[in-house]
Amino acid sequence: MTCIMAASGGLIFGYDIGISGGVTAMESFLKEFFPNVVKRMATAKSNEYCVYDNQSLTAFTSSLYIAGLAASLVASKITKAIGRQKIMLLGGAMFFAGAAVNAAAVNIAMLIIGRMLLGFGIGFTNQATPVYLAETSPARYRGAFTTAFQFFNGIGVLTANLTNYGANHIPRWGWRLSLGLAAAPAFIIVLSAIFINDTPSSLIQRGRPESARTALQRIRGSDADVDAEMKGIVRAVEEARKNEEGAFRRILRREYRPHLVMALAIPTFMQLTGVIVLAFFSPLLFRTIGFGSDGALIGAVILGSVNLASILVSTFTVDRYGRKVLFMAGGIQMTISQIAVAWIMGVQIGPSGEAPMSKGYALAVLVLVCIYAAGFGWSWGPLSWIIPGEIFPVEIRSAAQGLNIAVGLGCTFIQTQTFLAMMCRFKYATFLYYAGWVIVMTVFVAIFLPETKGIPLESMGSLWAQHWYWRRFVSDKKDDVN
Repeated sequence: MTCIMAASGGLIFGYDIGISGGVTAMESFLKEFFPNVVKRMATAKSNEYCVYDNQSLTAFTSSLYIAGLAASLVASKITKAIGRQKIMLLGGAMFFAGAAVNAAAVNIAMLIIGRMLLGFGIGFTNQATPVYLAETSPARYRGAFTTAFQFFNGIGVLTANLTNYGANHIPRWGWRLSLGLAAAPAFIIVLSAIFINDTPSSLIQRGRPESARTALQRIRGSDADVDAEMKGIVRAVEEARKNEEGAFRRILRREYRPHLVMALAIPTFMQLTGVIVLAFFSPLLFRTIGFGSDGALIGAVILGSVNLASILVSTFTVDRYGRKVLFMAGGIQMTISQIAVAWIMGVQIGPSGEAPMSKGYALAVLVLVCIYAAGFGWSWGPLSWIIPGEIFPVEIRSAAQGLNIAVGLGCTFIQTQTFLAMMCRFKYATFLYYAGWVIVMTVFVAIFLPETKGIPLESMGSLWAQHWYWRRFVSDKKDDVN
């Protein structure tokens, strides 16, 4: 059931990422809600970069993430009151409700309301599911489960892309099927949450030690000796209670400067790779370069498959070669492919966006975008989940992780709301913009992030104390306790 939880949490987020861009490329959906976009598509001489520049259209996608941001800010407090199992149940139910509202939508207002319900569901489940896995999985498998969350996210994206391709062949209401089938991963997480126990840590926090022991025994097996682990969990919860008050104030102290910087930088940089907006809007991008509706959706399916395969590569290499090697390789790969895409679009479509792109060059763009997605899939994709889980000390872990999630969702909202307008104004230079940020973040990681491969969590503090830059902050820890 733990594996199902990992799958369902990732599937919900991944399915939404994949479904949004595909639906907005369906002409039946655009005719129903965004007829102005259809008129631009039919214009004889049109700027291809600006065809989809419509704030209502981007609000359909981005509204989910502002709701998710709000949910993530309150999820930790609700979790303390009702537990991780119930917060996952609540998140799955809200996602299910959002899917139903979207499938039945008759106007843009209903679409936005449905998207916001989906956002609340994602905000709750994304906060609870990774923590649930961390608290229930054996220590030796914890890293694999963390990567599995991203892997199932990829499965969700690919499933959504395949769904969009099939639904696009259903006249008039195919888009309703795509949006409505978001209820399927929501149903999985609701069903799973009904039949699993809460985590032992959560039960102890809420004053239920006997239930905690029963839950741990069930997770580890009836023959397992859980006494030592139970004592460790009790000690950890008691230590967390001592350090819980003022956690957000504590993270602002000088000794936690590297952790604060990473909590802000990693999710921000992850968004500035541009891969999230590419995942959302890849069908629209492929239509911009000349693919038809079906061709654009097939391109998105290919892109999702490449992303899934690259995450598998990361699973087998991250603990062998280390985190920084994957960061460097992925950064170089993404930079080169983005510059190449910008060059082809600049030469073929031109600054005006009125020149058609030949089929050969359009296929070249598809290949380059897949190379770019692969670079992300084995670097920033999984590592943006792994690194925060490794580097934060226990006394600020909840605050730092909450900040990490909130920053990520906030940046996703900004990116999805502005990408189509950016492409209209920056044109092919949009990809140079993201390539520039990838160079910045690759250099940042090379200089400021220590290698964490094989380092026990309890020894992680020594990395910062030995780092050429961060040691000036961490070394002052004993003197800066007030």
